[in-house]
Amino acid sequence: MHNILGKNLIIIGLIIAAIGAVIYFKDSVSVFRFLGKLPGDIVVKKENFSFYFPLATSIIISIILSFLIFIFNKLR
Repeated sequence: MHNILGKNLIIIGLIIAAIGAVIYFKDSVSVFRFLGKLPGDIVVKKENFSFYFPLATSIIISIILSFLIFIFNKLR
């Protein structure tokens, strides 16, 4: 029981550290600059109104997270 709990805590800690590194370095890494500006993102701008829905960005993030969860479950 303690072995599984310890392993899961280490994995969660590494994931949180990776997310923190991405947030810290996101401005200096050009890979993250295209997110939010993809061709499938919906942008409506009018005089006193603007609407932004990142559809393509959401789909790409969903695919990446699904792949990471798949890999994580295969390693268990």
